[in-house]
Amino acid sequence: MTKKATNVVKGLAGGMAAGMLVGYMSKNLSGGKKEIKKKANKAMDAVSEIVDTVSYMFK
Repeated sequence: MTKKATNVVKGLAGGMAAGMLVGYMSKNLSGGKKEIKKKANKAMDAVSEIVDTVSYMFK
């Protein structure tokens, strides 16, 4: 993968992760801290899998 494409994929993944986190936090502010951390970890795992899949597609 070229350096430019790698930077684009990283930027997209970062933006998606930040957007998901902000959306989730604004939606569930009333939840407990443990629950929020658990769901945030699940969301980050999902984003990680998406990034891996996208980077594999560009190989």
